[in-house]
Parts: sequence; structure tokens; C-alpha cells
Amino acid sequence: MWWTDWLTAFLLGVVSSTHCIGMCGGIVGALTYSLAPGIRARRWLFVVFSLHYHLGRISSYMLAGVLVAGGAELFQGLAGGGSALVMRTVGAVFLVALGLHIGGWFSRFAWIESMGRPLWRWLEPLGRRLLPVRSLPQAFGFGLVWGWLPCGLVYSALVYSLSTGSAWQGAGIMLFFGLGTVPTLLLVGIMADRVRPVMASPLFRQVAGALIIALALVPLALAPGQ
Repeated sequence: MWWTDWLTAFLLGVVSSTHCIGMCGGIVGALTYSLAPGIRARRWLFVVFSLHYHLGRISSYMLAGVLVAGGAELFQGLAGGGSALVMRTVGAVFLVALGLHIGGWFSRFAWIESMGRPLWRWLEPLGRRLLPVRSLPQAFGFGLVWGWLPCGLVYSALVYSLSTGSAWQGAGIMLFFGLGTVPTLLLVGIMADRVRPVMASPLFRQVAGALIIALALVPLALAPGQ
């Protein structure tokens, strides 16, 4: 059922906030302080700029979801229906590995992030040209680039989107995954000094990791009935 996949993706984004802090917390802080003092002083305007960052980032996630899940859809059409369960199993395995990594129980998962570094080396200079951000289109453009930052969390969500075997469902999964990460990153931008120590604590990370592992079991449990 598509809505359970999207709900799982949203919850994945929410509970994996600890990883977002580590990967994107510094970027959020840099973007916050790159804004003009007049923008930072008006909370509503600061939120508008921040939301444009995230809108651009989530747009890139959705594009990646369309490409990955759309490719899986073509593969399923060639390989037959039995491939769907295989891809769901792969997606679940990646989520379990991610949960173990975030919980501090599996350190080797980080190598996955290296797969996106060649593309990031090409895109990063484009992002630098948009700094300092002075307009909403600049904020959105930087978000588009930011969305391709090498991140094992995003790659795991993409593998999960691949397991749907549908381009539009893949876009939906990445949309809801991205929305799940927004509250934490928005909060970090507003009150980083208070939020970051809590979410970086071992206990918080272990709880988040355990929840992600639990979420990994959802697609496998639902697969027989689909």
C-alpha cells in the first residue's frame, strides 16, 4: 500500500534526525549566519528563507526518487513480478544497516556515502557561487545543490524508494522522507546550541537507530499481501 510506504518514509526522516544533525547541521548553521542580519532578526523572514532551502533540497530528493524507482519499474517489467520482493528485501536490509549505524552498532555503513562524492565534487562549486544567500531564488538554488550532498541516510531512503518499483511512488517516498527531516533541521537553524547536544547524545541515537530498524520490517511484513 503506497500510503504505508510514504508514512514509513516520513517517520524515517523524523527518527533519523541525529544523522541529519551530523551531516547537515554545519550547513544549516553556515546558511543561517550567511543571511543578512536584517533577515535573521525577523523570525518569520528567516523561516521563509529556511523553507526555501528545504524546498530545493526535497525537490532534488524527489528527482532522485523518480530516476531510481523509475529504473526499478523498468527492471520489474523485464524481470517479472518475483523481483518486487527481492527489491523490498534489499530496501529493508539497507534500513536495518542504517539503524545499526545511527545507533552506533555498525560503523562500516559510512562507506556508502563515498559513492556520491564524484558527483558532489562537481556540484559543490555551484553551491559556493550562490553564497552568501541574499534572495529566495538563491536559497532555493542552494537547496537544489544541497540535496545531492553524499549521505548514507538519503541513499538508504532511495533504496527504499527503489523497492516500490514505481517512479511516482519513489518521488512520494523521497518527498515524505524529506518532509520528515525538515522539523529538526529547521529547529537547528533557529536554536542550534540547544538542540544539537540533545540529538547527538548516545541514548537519543540508540533510540533512533532502534526505531529505524523497526521501520525496516514494515515493507517485508506487508509484502505477502500485496
